[in-house]
Amino acid sequence: MAHNHSHGHDHHHGPPENQHYGWAFGIGIGLNLLFVAAEAAGGLWANSSALLSDAGHNLSDVLSLALAWGATHLARRPSSARYTYGFRGATIQAALLNAALLYAALGIILWDTIDHLRNPEPVNGKMVMLLAGLGVVVNGFTAWLFRHGQKGDVNVRGAFLHMLTDMLVSVGVVAGGALVIWTGWRWLDPAISFVILGIVAYGSWGLMRETMQLSLQAVPANIDLDAVRDFLLRQPGVTQVHDLHVWPLSTRDTALTAHLVRPGGDGNNAFLKELQHAINHEFSIGHCTVQLEDTVPIADEQGCCDGVAMSKTVSHT
Repeated sequence: MAHNHSHGHDHHHGPPENQHYGWAFGIGIGLNLLFVAAEAAGGLWANSSALLSDAGHNLSDVLSLALAWGATHLARRPSSARYTYGFRGATIQAALLNAALLYAALGIILWDTIDHLRNPEPVNGKMVMLLAGLGVVVNGFTAWLFRHGQKGDVNVRGAFLHMLTDMLVSVGVVAGGALVIWTGWRWLDPAISFVILGIVAYGSWGLMRETMQLSLQAVPANIDLDAVRDFLLRQPGVTQVHDLHVWPLSTRDTALTAHLVRPGGDGNNAFLKELQHAINHEFSIGHCTVQLEDTVPIADEQGCCDGVAMSKTVSHT
């Protein structure tokens, strides 16, 4: 059985890995650290559990931004003899850790909010409104910094969604502060905190699920494996596709390996070059490894172990 083995290397549509987003992470971290300090101090002074819960969540966002920023730096390091794919997988690890830390922070904040609901205390509504209004500005501006990059990288999208969610939550806290002033109901503040926690938990679940899938090397959500298989079967001379695998190298890069049966394939080098370009163009899969075979593999043959093969009927005239 003849084998032709070729690698396609990383090519991207759009900006390179987190190009120009280092400054965005730096600005976002600096602004949010200042805001967290102001919000925590104001929450203690105003006796507002809503402000304190929002400050705790914003602190987790600062850590998330720092982890994501560090992972992007690791991802740019070259490969080595031990880490042959480099450190691009660090972006997946950081995204998963960020999601886990977020839910841990929510649990701690929930415990504090329950205590405030059992024992409601007077709240300085004006201070709550002032600091929450500042949060609308800070979080809205930080989200704006990541508005473009969030479309192609789950790390950047995580930062964008965190900041956007925080901005919307801060709008809710402003409204809550106004209601406390208007009604005098002390229980409103911790009740609003419950709503904040629910919004954050619900809004972050999709990110948690996606990062978990990436960490398990699942096919990325934006890629239809059946469509990839059908695309390969439509290539000239290909009669069967087997051992097809697609998995994430990072939150941004995707790899593919496949065995293609192509009997009597002439000009295989040109075929592989065109195929790799086409796969990258159609599915944004930049690292492509294809093995060409002359004949259908024997069942349970070493190296052909996925148990799934798709073939097409070739008519001869």
